[in-house]
Amino acid sequence: MHTELELTTAPEVPIEAECLSPAKIKGLSQSGIEHLVMMHGNRKVRVGDFFRVTGNGQSSLRLEGDLSRVKYIGAGMKEGEVRVNGSAGMHLGAGMSGGVIRVSGDASDWVGPEMSGGRIEVMGDAGHMVGSAYRGQRVGIMGGEILIHGNVKNELGSAMRRGLIAVGGQAGDFVGVNMRAGTIVVMGGMGIRAGAGMVRGSIISFEPVELLPTFTYSCWLRPTFLRFYLCHLGQSGFEIDDDHMGGRYRRYCGDSVEENRGEILVFDSR
Repeated sequence: MHTELELTTAPEVPIEAECLSPAKIKGLSQSGIEHLVMMHGNRKVRVGDFFRVTGNGQSSLRLEGDLSRVKYIGAGMKEGEVRVNGSAGMHLGAGMSGGVIRVSGDASDWVGPEMSGGRIEVMGDAGHMVGSAYRGQRVGIMGGEILIHGNVKNELGSAMRRGLIAVGGQAGDFVGVNMRAGTIVVMGGMGIRAGAGMVRGSIISFEPVELLPTFTYSCWLRPTFLRFYLCHLGQSGFEIDDDHMGGRYRRYCGDSVEENRGEILVFDSR
């Protein structure tokens, strides 16, 4: 059983909808869900003003329609499931510590900020700052996994501390900037300044990368840990080439301004 909300009125400005989370609707009647409060710009509105609600509050939530102007879907969730059959707005899964969010379309900026557990999967593209720290914060996501099947923009995994981020397409500039630990896999290439200021952690690229001069070549290797990650990603619907699974990678250590404890592994196609 699940609760279904269908967007019937397109918002003129973004809606802040922290209430669209399994924990916030669980146990509520249909009327109770309809009366939950959201912010439409600087105005308080009810869920029922924009959504047609079907069913009582369950741990599984289905959202239908173009929700690209609906922010904070699944914010703070600890368990349960959210499925968005469409696109999702900014701050998807902000602060979540458990549960699953699946988006069939695209997602905007700040997917999974301050995330500590759970799983976010976006079948389309995502914006800037996926899995990143908020401005002014020293630490980004602390766990869980974010899977983006399409492309992402700049500052993927900024200040990331733990967890897994995987991108099936291309990533923008500053991948893993100020990264503390964790693993980032980018299958379609990435922009400039990858790993700038990274302290620890692993960034894996299937395509050639223009690295900063503060990264130095260490060796080539066939990383065993990567096979487990790629098997997992293959089971999640990513296309994994056998060459990437068992092939060799060139290892670069950096950033030297942070004692060279991080690594960028670049697939060696030779």
